[in-house]
Formats: sequence, structure tokens, C-alpha cells
Amino acid sequence: MYVVQREWEEHYAEGKGFRLLNEGERELLARRVPVPEGGGRALDAGCGKGGLTLFLASLGYEVDAVDFAGSALACAREEHGDVRGVRWLGLHLERDDWAELCEEGYDLVALRLVVPFFRDRARVLHALGELLRPGGKMLIITPTAGSVPAEKRGIALGEEEIALIASGWEQCTREDLDGLAVLTLQGPCHGVTRAVERCLPPAGPAMTAACAVVTDEAGRVLLGSSRRGHLELPGGKTHGAESFEAAAVRELREETGLVAGAGDAYVVAMLADDSRGVPRMTAVVRITAWSGTLSNPEAEKFAGWQWYDPHMLSCLGEVFAPSAQALESVWPGTVPGLPPVHRYPLESARLPVAGEPAEAARRRHCMAQKVTDGGWAPSARVREALRTVPRHRFAPEVSLKTAYDDDLAVVTRRDGTGRATSSVSAAWLQADMIEGLDLTPGACVWEAGSGGYNAELLAHVTGPGGRIVTSDIDGGVVHRARRLLAEAGSGHVTVVHGDAAQGMPAHLVPRDGFDAIMITYQCRDVAPAWRESLADGGRLVLPLDIRGYSRAITLQRDGEVLTAKKFTHCGFVAAQGAHAHTTPAVDLLGGALRLFCEDGPVRSADGLEKALDGLRSETATGITMGSGVYFGSLQLYAATTLPGFCRLAVLNPRGASITETTPGSEAPALTDGKSLAYLTHVKTRQSENPAERQWEWFVHAFGDRGDALAGQLIDTVRAWDQNVRGDDGTTVDPALYVYPAGTPDRLLPALGAPDAARTAAGQEP
Repeated sequence: MYVVQREWEEHYAEGKGFRLLNEGERELLARRVPVPEGGGRALDAGCGKGGLTLFLASLGYEVDAVDFAGSALACAREEHGDVRGVRWLGLHLERDDWAELCEEGYDLVALRLVVPFFRDRARVLHALGELLRPGGKMLIITPTAGSVPAEKRGIALGEEEIALIASGWEQCTREDLDGLAVLTLQGPCHGVTRAVERCLPPAGPAMTAACAVVTDEAGRVLLGSSRRGHLELPGGKTHGAESFEAAAVRELREETGLVAGAGDAYVVAMLADDSRGVPRMTAVVRITAWSGTLSNPEAEKFAGWQWYDPHMLSCLGEVFAPSAQALESVWPGTVPGLPPVHRYPLESARLPVAGEPAEAARRRHCMAQKVTDGGWAPSARVREALRTVPRHRFAPEVSLKTAYDDDLAVVTRRDGTGRATSSVSAAWLQADMIEGLDLTPGACVWEAGSGGYNAELLAHVTGPGGRIVTSDIDGGVVHRARRLLAEAGSGHVTVVHGDAAQGMPAHLVPRDGFDAIMITYQCRDVAPAWRESLADGGRLVLPLDIRGYSRAITLQRDGEVLTAKKFTHCGFVAAQGAHAHTTPAVDLLGGALRLFCEDGPVRSADGLEKALDGLRSETATGITMGSGVYFGSLQLYAATTLPGFCRLAVLNPRGASITETTPGSEAPALTDGKSLAYLTHVKTRQSENPAERQWEWFVHAFGDRGDALAGQLIDTVRAWDQNVRGDDGTTVDPALYVYPAGTPDRLLPALGAPDAARTAAGQEP
């Protein structure tokens, strides 16, 4: 059995081949994996000289044929280079970045006679399964252990191994053919992690043990397949007066052959629970460095050891309970649904642990480039932070592809209703808000609404002389941020537990105030504490909810006044604590429509229901806009100038048919409780050239006073067009000033211009 790449290179270079695809396999493949209607794309993983590749191409697939043996690919290209629809790719599936594989995925992933040779079999098969398109199939053809001589056991899979591969898939079909097991797998490629106990209870009145958490150069964690049928970390009971660190290092060596020093072992948490009535105390020991070659010295206890990506930890199947809890202690949020345990985090020391796959660096640079190309990161320091800080290590529960999507926020915590309460925001928005702070090296910054990644970006931008304090109202989020910053942070971030609306503890506020403050949750007000904690001339960036429309606004302090400098459309998780707020709403027509009224709910829906069942009037405003014009300022203008303003949400097709809008849309509206008018836009000029397309604003109205309400909306649109829009049709941000609550009207600026707005800290905008 070959175990290294060099041996396979020599094998194919000498003209040797492998078991040829026979007629029985061809018939079975044609029946099991026919090409989808309209064509399909297949991945032949471990293609060798290309026998299976050619057959899949003959079925009509476009095929990516992958092998790590260059000599095999050279033979394939020489013999079959003229076959259309085939790409021959040199790739080591366990070590290399999969950048050359099709980003859109595959309809078929085929592995013929290669699965037994994977060292990290579970990880590779999971990753290949994630490449499948909806409805796609994974095909595995492998010799079975019972069909090969004992000396060739390494090229085959036993029944337990085959069962493990098939677990977690929605559909698994097996056929046996000439000593081969042929598995066709479909559906989700993984199950759900379940904490399990060992069959026998521990001896003695109580027990203490240690779990060793070890990662490799790619940041993957080591787990063993126990002969009892579950996965577990290296670890075991302590001996006598042995320390937890010493026990973890000893167990790691005894079970895996890897060697670590006592100085590289740190207890990061203590877990207290019981096993069948016996008290159990388990230390979670993080190993930051090790040497040696992975082996399996205790083969009677373990079937083998493999490295797993952190985002796989939620779908491992059965895991020994203390190991599952230890994994959740190191990477909070990766193993949901665990049974209760008393967890005591020990987070006094920063334990940076390096390691990431090449794919992470590639995707990070790609994300940074997209953010830069979009104009969101004009400064060199912000661009460098995006290229440097490992975003995926602050979102360990998702794949690298998801973590580094520049336009995607990663939800990291939800409440009991499923509502998101914490997330890693989209990279472009984080960059834009950091740019708004106008930071200089050495700046002191407060971030309210923690998570870790954004704080580390701030730390990188401000440099070694900077100081970042990040806070959150949720103790679980605080623990997560501390743990992930300990793993991957620079050491320049302090994490604090508290309600930001109440202010930062005085001893953490610099004498002259913070140079900048960033709020990363949805606000309906500006807390007085934020202005008071901000240095004069400093900047505050926050997502402000203005009657239902959210904008990330950059405010600069000038004495007691905050002046808006910039507006960016955004969306954030809702505030908790003192700033928590629920917008009054009323459902109409059985939930077809929903009316959000910031000034209070409509007392009765009966009048509106009656109006909506009647005729609708439609009036053109005469105000048009071209392609690519952002009309968010019209929303803000209407929301801040119209008494009785509300928002009409269209929830389903029935609501869409009544309002002549699309499901899921939302429109500025006015109501008096019995009549309703709302604003929408209609395409009035179509063209193949986007620059020549045109839309016009229309007002629709229902009810006896609908026309009067429509008139108010029309006047608002025309005033916006005259006073806010420029001559070239573009829009400008409104002027916004924030004064302390209780400021006398005589000291406020005159609001003669219709594009101006003002608010007082501690009051509603």
C-alpha cells in the first residue's frame, strides 16, 4: 500500500495502472448517475489515468479530473488530451487549496478506489459533499475488507467504515459488485453532533480528567474514532497529584504519538457535570505547540485519528460528552444543543495559536479586493486590516466560503425565537464604518456590540499603540469574543460585559474621552453616555433607526453637539437592554399586509380593512428617476417630515395583488386610521441601455380620505425633488444635528430648509 505521494508518482511513471473500470461498473454507473437534463458537471477525485473520467464524459458530463500524481495526469493528457469537456487538474485534496475547482459546485462527485487512502477521510468527504449542487450525488466505489487479502487491508474499507461514511446522508444506496461496494449518497452530507456517554460508569466517588485540544498548521482540530463508536479528543483521567496540563500532555503522547511541552499547555476552562451520578470535573487544555508524527499507539481503543475543520464540529455525529463540551469551550457557537454543564472559563491569559489553510488566505485577499474595488476601503490601513485579520477564526461555525463572502453577515447567536442577536457584519459595511471613524495610529476606540473580528480590525488599524475596548450586553457574546480573541487576536483588545446605553465604566474611559466610538447594533436614539465619553473632535459611528429606515451615520463631536458627516444604508441586529424597542404594527387582510407605525399602533384595523376592500386611486407625481439612482434620502425625508408616517409591508401574493407591488417589498405610507396612501415607483421607460431606463413615483390611495393623504405624499416627493435632489438628479444626505436632551428651542438651529433634521440625545429622533 502506498502511503506517500512520491510512491504514487513512481507507480504511474513506471507505466503501471490501477484496477480498470469494468463493464459491470459501467452499467451500474449509467443507471445510478445519469447526466442531469441539460448537462451536468462532475468531479472525478483521484482520477489516476482517467478511466472513470472518460466514461463520465461519454455520459455527457463536463468533468474536472483531479489527482496529486503528476505522472498519472501526464499519461492521461497524452492519451486523452483531445477529449472535450475534461479539465485535468493537479491537486492534493488533503493539503492544497481547492481554488481551481468549480465554485458553482458539481452535480456528481465520484471517488473510485481512493477513499481508503485519505488520512483525514471524514474532513475530505465532508468538504467534497459541500461542493454538491442541490440534488447532486456523491459516488464512492471501494474494495471491501472481506474481499482483499489481509496484507492489502489498507486499500479497502471495513463495514464499520462504510457505515460511518454513509451516516448523515439523507439517501444512501449500496450495491456490491465484484468485491466492490458502490455507494450513491444524496442529501445533506452530515448529521448533527450529539453528546454521548460511555457505556460503563466511571469508577470511584468522583473523577477528574483533562481534554487536550490540539490544532494543526491549517487550524484543524484532532479527534479520534473510539472503538466504542464515537469521536473524542485526546485525554483521560489524571493520575494522583498530576496537574491537568501534565495529564493532557501525557494523554496526547500516549494516544496519538504527538509530543507537547508542559509550557505549551494551558487550562482555558473547567467543566463540572456528572456521569451516571458520579461527579466529574474536566479541564479543557489548549495545546499551542507540538511535534512528532501522528500515529495510533492505542489501536485497541481507537480506530484512528483525523483532523477536522472547526465548521464541521456541529455535524460530527456522536461525540463523547466532555469532548463536545471542550470543543464548545474553545470555539463557542460551533457545537449547539449540548446538555447543560457548569462551565468556568479561565480567560486571564492570551494564547495566540497560529494556523490556517491556504484557502483562507486566498479568500481573505479576494474579499479585501472586492471591498476595495467597491470603494468601501479607501485608506491603506483599512485595506491592510482586511487582508490580515483572519475573519474565519471569528466565525468558526461556517465554511471559509461563507466567512469570506464580502456581502454577507454571519449570524453567530440567536434568541429563543430564532431572531439574530449577534453577528459578524458584512465586510464592506465594517470597512465603511471604520473609515468613518477617521482613525490615526495610537487611537483609543470603544466598540459597543462585540464579536471579536471588528474589534481586531480596529486594533490593526490603530496599530500597537492603539487601545480597543469592546463591550456587549450578552454574557455569552462576551465569552465568545474573549475566547476567539485569545486564539487569534493581537492582544490590544479589552472585552467588557455591560449595556452600552448606560455607558462605559469610568476607569476604562480615557481622561479626554475616546478618540472614536462605534456602535454595532440598531439604535433609535443617541445615548448621552456616548457623547460624554467621546473626545471633542472625535467621531461616533452608529446604525440609527430613523422611523424604520436604518443608516450607519458618522457623527463628529463639536462641544455638546454631534454633527452628521456621512450616511450609509445598512442593517444590524436589534438593540437589547435600555435601547430595546419594538415597532408597533398592525396586520391587515389576514396577514397579507402589515403596517408599521412608529408613532403608535392604529387603534382599530376595521376602518383600514374596509378601505382596502374598496377602490384604489392612483396618481402620478411627475417626479422621475433614472437607473442607478439611490432614493434612500426620499425615505428619510418622508419619515422625518410627515405626521402620521408609517411603512406598509407586503407579506404575500394576496397583499401584492391588492397593492400592485411585489411580495417582500415595503413602501412609505400615510394613514389616519381609516384611509391609507402609499408611495411606489413604476418603470415608465424601458431600454436595453440601463442609462436610458426611467421610473416615475406614483401614489396609491384607499378610503374616503385617501386622496387627501395622497396629496400630502405627492407634495413631499415634489419638495424632496426641489430641495434635496441636485440638478443632475443625484441626492445629498440630510443635515443632521444631535443636541443634548433638554436643550432650549432657542439654542437649536433654525430648520427652515426642508432637508435639515435635528435630534436630542436621550430623546426620540
